[in-house]
Amino acid sequence: MLKKLFGKKKSSNKQINTEKELLDNIDRNRLPRHVAIIMDGNGRWASGKGMVRSAGHASGVKTLKTILRAAVDLKIEAFTVYAFSTENWKRPTAEVDFLMKLFADSLARELDEMDELGIRIKFIGRLDGFSPYLQEQFDNACRRTADNTGVKFNVAVNYGGQDEMVRVAQALAEDVKAGKTLPEDITADVIESHLDTSGMPPVDLVIRTSGDMRLSNFLIWQTAYAELWFTDTNWPDFTKAEFFEALVDFSKRDRRFGGLSKKK
Repeated sequence: MLKKLFGKKKSSNKQINTEKELLDNIDRNRLPRHVAIIMDGNGRWASGKGMVRSAGHASGVKTLKTILRAAVDLKIEAFTVYAFSTENWKRPTAEVDFLMKLFADSLARELDEMDELGIRIKFIGRLDGFSPYLQEQFDNACRRTADNTGVKFNVAVNYGGQDEMVRVAQALAEDVKAGKTLPEDITADVIESHLDTSGMPPVDLVIRTSGDMRLSNFLIWQTAYAELWFTDTNWPDFTKAEFFEALVDFSKRDRRFGGLSKKK
């Protein structure tokens, strides 16, 4: 039943629809404004092939480039990926160190092309948890692409939804303490203005790969009315065709936002 409700797709070697057929079936008038992806399964993908986990993360970067380019082509307004959570520090030191190097190397390698594509990059989360060198790279990428008008590409690093809400609460408490605002003036709009994704539309569609069916502390405010789409495919094997399949499915959802269906 949950699979039916949340649109879970099982991996299959049989290609039912081609990439072009799926692309043609996307209703461009019903595209999500904001897509968020939990890129799960890099380690499992690598382990299944007898490779070290780092190989999965490296392959996952290639998949991200492919899917981000598809989002650019479709003119999706905002695109957020879960790259490193506040809990991921618990992983083995060697894996964490590899991920930090992968962030730095990928930025250095891909920034020129992303800038040319008009992508505006933003890193969200507790950025002060990273090395000064990596923080500088993050800041440089954000400043360089700040005036771009294409896809708003958010990379969640050292990010946790609960941690974000704690940071928002602390900032608002400081404002109240300083007499800048009153408790009764704190509205949903005020809270949203303090979020890491301030100024962006709420998430319309969450895609999670590799079989798990949960949000894992990702954008818990922003996904309040998001549609959820799950697949058993590990992130390195996730293709444009499957991305398009999720968008086609999204376009057919009856989004009521607590109201009644508009369908007759």
